[in-house]
Amino acid sequence: MTDKTMTPDEVVGRLRSGMTLGIGGWGSRRKPMALVRALLRSEITDLTVIAYGGPDIGLLAAAGRISRLVTPFVTLDSIPLEPHYRAARESGAFALTEYDEAMFMWGLHAAANRLPFLPVRAGLGSDVMRVNPELRTVTSPYADGEEFVAVPALRMDAALVHLNRADRLGNGQYLGPDPYFDDLFCEAADTAYLSCEQLVESAELAKSGPLQSLLVSRHAVTGVVETPNGAHFTSCAPDYDRDEAFQKLYATTPWPEFAARFLSGAGEHDYQSAVRAWHEE
Repeated sequence: MTDKTMTPDEVVGRLRSGMTLGIGGWGSRRKPMALVRALLRSEITDLTVIAYGGPDIGLLAAAGRISRLVTPFVTLDSIPLEPHYRAARESGAFALTEYDEAMFMWGLHAAANRLPFLPVRAGLGSDVMRVNPELRTVTSPYADGEEFVAVPALRMDAALVHLNRADRLGNGQYLGPDPYFDDLFCEAADTAYLSCEQLVESAELAKSGPLQSLLVSRHAVTGVVETPNGAHFTSCAPDYDRDEAFQKLYATTPWPEFAARFLSGAGEHDYQSAVRAWHEE
């Protein structure tokens, strides 16, 4: 079986401007931040990004890499509204397609199952139908005749996700309290790239947690990257909590200043070194 290990820059080398890119995790939790930082070191732009948004969206929005965002929210969790996203959105820097959380989930399910849409009750009677006028409804063909929202499939050219453990074949395991929807992101994309805190032998995955913690299957993964602390500054429980002090710095620092200090290096090692130096000040 194929060894799928890559570096962050090798992953980004497979991406292109104009792609539709999915990013896993949820808010400021278990985001593939090392891969997002590698993307920022490239010239890739004009992206349609699909995500339960957090600082991944703030970074890409501040850097001007997004042309359209598809999301139910963008938050830092302990800071309710992502400030760099807000600034970019208020300036009209990109288009926005909004769904509620349930509609978004079923859009992922539709894409993962190669369906054009799925009918859902979520959204009916809400302002989602007003702010997203492209949405359509369908009527049940059965005796009930019930009306549903037809949520379109959220298909992606590529997806980026981060998990606690993985093997070289592309099997991924989460060890925290919530799987989020990283498996659906991988299955809804033409290619999927999994970063992890630690690469282990396949047999070790079965020893690290219950069977249901084996979230992502190798058949849905194109490449695997070992990136210790690669979700920083978001949380990656139980390996580490969110770096709240650094997140506050990120949220309150003008973008050019933050980017120059923490994102101007040649690779992830430079970022991690800059963060350690800041904490030691």
